[in-house]
Amino acid sequence: MGEEELHQLIEGCRNQDRKCQKMLYKSFYGFSMAICLRYTGDRDEAAEVMNMGFLKVFTHIKTYDSTRPFKGWLGKIMTNVSIDYYRANLKMAYTDDLDKAEHISDGELTDRKLNYDDLLAMVQKLPQAYRTVFNLFAIDGYSHDEIGEMLGINAGTSKSNLHKARQKLKQMILEADSVASSGSERNKHNGMNYSAIVAINKTEIKGSFFNNGIRG
Repeated sequence: MGEEELHQLIEGCRNQDRKCQKMLYKSFYGFSMAICLRYTGDRDEAAEVMNMGFLKVFTHIKTYDSTRPFKGWLGKIMTNVSIDYYRANLKMAYTDDLDKAEHISDGELTDRKLNYDDLLAMVQKLPQAYRTVFNLFAIDGYSHDEIGEMLGINAGTSKSNLHKARQKLKQMILEADSVASSGSERNKHNGMNYSAIVAINKTEIKGSFFNNGIRG
């Protein structure tokens, strides 16, 4: 979509033009869903959060500063709505502070190669508290102090949750690798000439899933 067309859609949304709202929704559906999927447990929950996000977009679009990138503004709204949803539907208490998690090794997740869908499924399997902190820090680039302020926790608790999120992800990756290796051996013994299809080694972890890269 060109800048002029986007500007026209935004102006139409400011005038509450339903056609423009629908077109803007369709144009940024994939971008917005990708953000919400990272913060939620499944696609239905992500769709619910995304729709709440678009409602907020259309309600507050008059406050959008057209000198700034629209995607950045939209993405921040989707992230904030995801966090609000998490706080309103808290399913898990935060874990202990960092001093009880310092013995945990982060592992080198940045060296792994992961398919988008596989990585997303792994992140969605994380306990909600871990998933939220992991997304905010490793993907969206917030500091632990900022995360603490956003979620009402201290920075040490944020660090602890990040450590444990990475540890769980590392374990899931190792288990997937083990399945791939076992499948390969079985195929070899059965005389098959193909390896197990486990799409965990197709694209870099810093690819399409991590728009802003993963931080250490």
